[in-house]
Amino acid sequence: MPNQLSKEAASQIAVEFLKQQKNTDKIEIAMIEEHTDGWMVRGTCPIDMEGHPWAEKFAVVVDWKGKIKDTNYALL
Repeated sequence: MPNQLSKEAASQIAVEFLKQQKNTDKIEIAMIEEHTDGWMVRGTCPIDMEGHPWAEKFAVVVDWKGKIKDTNYALL
């Protein structure tokens, strides 16, 4: 299937999704990888754990049509 979504567009979709999910504007993209089913956007964002700031890493898969297909979060 031809790539219908640019790397930049996938990154923007992932950032907007994460801003809503995590209620923060501090989304840092570390890497964007092309996969057969779309783009995987990886990076970090801050979270609040019982009053203590922590960093959380994320991986968001955006398919070629611009839909979020998968998310994965883990504390750093």
